[in-house]
Amino acid sequence: MNLVHSIPEACALVRAGRTALYQAINSGELVAHKRGKRTLIFASDLQRWLDSLPQIEVKHHVDREAASGTVQATSRASAERKGIS
Repeated sequence: MNLVHSIPEACALVRAGRTALYQAINSGELVAHKRGKRTLIFASDLQRWLDSLPQIEVKHHVDREAASGTVQATSRASAERKGIS
């Protein structure tokens, strides 16, 4: 793994666009360095930024087997109400 990444390399690594990276840099969330005209990001800073991103919270877990049983039971009940067997 490289110690330093250019903006295009960092974008490819983290599957993010240039705008997202520059927003993170400008907000201070991601540390970047300049070498002449090039903006460079240390691999350790890129990893730290990724680790700081919020985790997705699962709102609820649906058991697929239970859910399909509920759908089948609901369909049967609906059919019975309509007089369909």
